Amino acid sequence: MAKTAQEKIDAKAEKRYYKTHKSRFKLTVGDKIFNVINYIFFFVFTFSCVFPFYYLFINTISDNSLVSKGAINFIPRGINFDNYLSLLNANEVGQAFIVSIGRTILGTALMVAASAFVGYLVTKQQMWKRKFWYRFLVITMYFNAGTIPWYLNMSMLGLTNNFMAYIIPGIVAPYNIILVKTYIESIPGELEESAFMDGAGYWTIFRKIIWPLCKPILATIAIFGAVGHWNSFTDSLILMQGAPELYTLQHRLYLYLTTSSNLGALMNGGVSSTTAEAVMQTALNAKVIKYTISMVSIIPILLVYPFMQRYFEKGIMLGAVKG
Repeated sequence: MAKTAQEKIDAKAEKRYYKTHKSRFKLTVGDKIFNVINYIFFFVFTFSCVFPFYYLFINTISDNSLVSKGAINFIPRGINFDNYLSLLNANEVGQAFIVSIGRTILGTALMVAASAFVGYLVTKQQMWKRKFWYRFLVITMYFNAGTIPWYLNMSMLGLTNNFMAYIIPGIVAPYNIILVKTYIESIPGELEESAFMDGAGYWTIFRKIIWPLCKPILATIAIFGAVGHWNSFTDSLILMQGAPELYTLQHRLYLYLTTSSNLGALMNGGVSSTTAEAVMQTALNAKVIKYTISMVSIIPILLVYPFMQRYFEKGIMLGAVKG
């Protein structure tokens, strides 16, 4: 991410200070050993985090027959992108991708808007029964009725086999509201007071002052919400049994994982040579598809996070200053 003008100035000033006082920063033998150990540790840690993604990627772009033999470990061989092209032509996967994108964008946008507005409201002493409503929100973080009552409730509300089942339950997120509330309380009250003196109401203050100043914390909860929506599959698994067209991408990945397991069990159970060959080929296809869908399900979040990282770091720190 490009540095701001102030950051560039600070970096130059730091370099000048280091050159002027270089003798003070001379490293001892112990410091050098410590640095070497640090570099080795963080290199190994980084490699262990990155390698699984790299392994998935090289297996999706390598020759499928080599992938089936487990010959692809560090370097891709027989590079091609046929798996991704085939995935684009698979209607059920494309539909699942659209569903996941739709629920992530719409669900995250509504959650961020609701968290910002409710978080602002509960900071106002003039709000009717403010303490009661705030405590009511907090209590919901610690008590859960369970899966069966939740399913029955969703069924009675008509949210089974319904796309809105992905959106409505996640609009009010107590933890995110608490983060926003804490962040807003760190904003100087004089800004609102001056706006009130100029005749602005709560909505105007929220829209023109609070919302722009809350971008760091809103970006933080947007990441939380987007990752949660993108990775969720239990609601799709339980609520969308009669609507395969509403399956999420993660649900489809789960189905392929189950298919691979079932085919492996069938192979171990003993079958004829002809059947075994057909099953093995199907298992291979399922394995490759599993790798490819896993990669596709990871890429969007990996692309979004770098652009939000600066806001994420600032928002999560400032949102944790007050309790």
